[in-house]
Amino acid sequence: MPELPRDRVMGEAMSPLREGEAILAEWPADKERYWRSHAIMAVLGGALGGVVLLAIGNPTPWVGPVAAVLAMGVRAWYLASEALAGRWRLTTQRLQGPGGRQVSLGQITTVRPFFGDVQVISQAGDKHLMKYLADGAGVAAAIQSAKAGFNP
Repeated sequence: MPELPRDRVMGEAMSPLREGEAILAEWPADKERYWRSHAIMAVLGGALGGVVLLAIGNPTPWVGPVAAVLAMGVRAWYLASEALAGRWRLTTQRLQGPGGRQVSLGQITTVRPFFGDVQVISQAGDKHLMKYLADGAGVAAAIQSAKAGFNP
């Protein structure tokens, strides 16, 4: 398959480090996790599609699962270049993500694993979902540890 060019709408570079700020950890998107997530969505979507077609009396309910697998395969292939280029960076002062996302460690109120991903919520109510991580629970623990040691 040819490589699709990335969409530049979300931006690429993270802001530079501030004075006295150091990188604690970086988490790139995990390719295996990305494809596994899409496979799970295809299976669940296919099962749901088949059940709905059976329930409405469609004579060919096999079309639902086939369509779901094809749709999720195309979606996964189309979005892979963008999703797999995303990475998150934890510093001594903040959490930075793709598209210029950032939140100060002092502003983070909630960090929790969420179906293998990590959800981060700030005091302002901003929600960030760190997707396609190889070890979501480990990432959440690292962010909570950095937040506990944060001294503004």
